[in-house]
Amino acid sequence: MSKFGDLANKAKDLAKGHPDQADKGVESAERLIDERTGNKYDAQTDKAADAVRRSYGGSEVPRGPQDTPER
Repeated sequence: MSKFGDLANKAKDLAKGHPDQADKGVESAERLIDERTGNKYDAQTDKAADAVRRSYGGSEVPRGPQDTPER
């Protein structure tokens, strides 16, 4: 396996052991991307963040009209 694959597997194992901390990191990264892109890719970052959370068993953030920023 490649070095990147090994690193990814280690990160996933750590996230599974500490899902609350991993959730905070995913949310921070998602928020940073949304801020830097002016929420242009908000739907894509939401989908990606949810996929990452599912990969380690984290909690999915409920999305609704109140969570959608006004543009």
